[in-house]
Amino acid sequence: QVQLVESGGGLVQPGGSLSLSCAASGKIFSIYDMRWYRQAPGKQREWVTTITFGAGTNYADSVKGRFTISRDNAKNTVYLQMNSLKPEDTAVYYCYATIVVTSTFGRDGYWGQGTQVTVSS
Repeated sequence: QVQLVESGGGLVQPGGSLSLSCAASGKIFSIYDMRWYRQAPGKQREWVTTITFGAGTNYADSVKGRFTISRDNAKNTVYLQMNSLKPEDTAVYYCYATIVVTSTFGRDGYWGQGTQVTVSS
């Protein structure tokens, strides 16, 4: 019923910038919070940042001041601007959204398929 599709990953040098986006589509009534997570090789998936419907934001300490999350409610899309990237930011980045679907008006969490971000010289 709902699909989240990420885009924008790639290879960037340390100190560089990259922008990710995640678009939700399907039978969507409304979207509550939208989040980004990441998973580095051999590590558990970790939370990166959250944005609420009202655009309130929270960030993991490891990315605070370097990453910026934003959203366009009209497009059901969340963005992640990543600046001053470090090698330790290398991971697969996943978006997550809490969505109310039109068929049941139930609220559930949905994941994107992930996009690779590699920070290396």
